[in-house]
Amino acid sequence: MIRITETAFDPASELSAFHELSSAAGAIVSFTGLVRDDGGTESLTLTHYAGFTETQIEGFVKQAEMNWALDGCRIVHRVGEMMTGEAIVFVATASAHRRAAFEACDFLMDKLKSEAPFWKQETTAGRTKWIEPRLEDKADLKRWDNARN
Repeated sequence: MIRITETAFDPASELSAFHELSSAAGAIVSFTGLVRDDGGTESLTLTHYAGFTETQIEGFVKQAEMNWALDGCRIVHRVGEMMTGEAIVFVATASAHRRAAFEACDFLMDKLKSEAPFWKQETTAGRTKWIEPRLEDKADLKRWDNARN
């Protein structure tokens, strides 16, 4: 399941709902990304192209399913304006075994961080600037070039 939303979401509720749907799995791994305060960050604003973004993320999930034996996956991603401390993204994966769940979740976050079609603006001290993926993010993504189950 993939959901892009303009409203705040509760990561604990998302995890609970995912757990109910994945009750036969041996492992569930989740990640929640938050708006961090990088020295005075006031807000983060994400925009996207509805429909296109979801299709791209579905492609990331298909890649994960080809590389790891997954029993389920849930991705919730915010768009719009978010304040420091609010959840931006939630990713959960379920599998029979922990390693597959951990690696698939990590892979999906790397893909979302570096390749998902979101445009990010950070507002600090009343000034807004565009944010691009960092070199570290791109290096993290390269780890998966030869990913195999």
